[in-house]
Amino acid sequence: MEIIKFLIEFILHLDKHLGEIIKNYGTFTYLILFFIIFAETGFVFTPFLPGDSLLFAAGVFASLGSFNILVLLLILIFAAILGDTLNYWIGHFFGEKIVRNPKIPIKKDHIEKTNRFFEKHGGKTIILARFVPIIRTFAPFVAGAGQMSYGKFIFYNIIGGTLWVSIFTLAGFFFGNIPLVKKNFSLVVIVIILISLLPMIIEVIKNKKTE
Repeated sequence: MEIIKFLIEFILHLDKHLGEIIKNYGTFTYLILFFIIFAETGFVFTPFLPGDSLLFAAGVFASLGSFNILVLLLILIFAAILGDTLNYWIGHFFGEKIVRNPKIPIKKDHIEKTNRFFEKHGGKTIILARFVPIIRTFAPFVAGAGQMSYGKFIFYNIIGGTLWVSIFTLAGFFFGNIPLVKKNFSLVVIVIILISLLPMIIEVIKNKKTE
């Protein structure tokens, strides 16, 4: 419970916490951001890590001169693509064993939701899932477990990772320094999260109606 409270507080006040990380670790913050984005997309048991909001916040600090925006984009795009790639191969080689293992904290409904996403969107799910929290963590795993060809997967992975990182990071870079956004940063983060969750909410409502 304490971990959940910490994560919520951390995400809602990303501007404050990221500022502290930059102050304490300087250039090593690039590595910290790389690891968070890599882990959020690379491991099925870490879908709770901040993604969209962290990219936005990183873009804001880049606009203030804390990061070189081009270096930031390259590092985070690489982290996103590498994370999905690792997740794909984990699913490819160990998918069934992981899902069946009761000791591994994976919710079956997350797998089922991701499977429905694949049924509806096909290979494009790898791109679209980037913009949906939780689904983006499970999509590459399910793709690997479902034996999607790696050539097809990496094509969608590169496009999706590049778009996801670029859109949210550049949004922070160009709009995060606007006074209204700066004064209401926590509210902006909540809006980003809600917009990201919207496709999932719509899908749940549709499923309820068809039951």
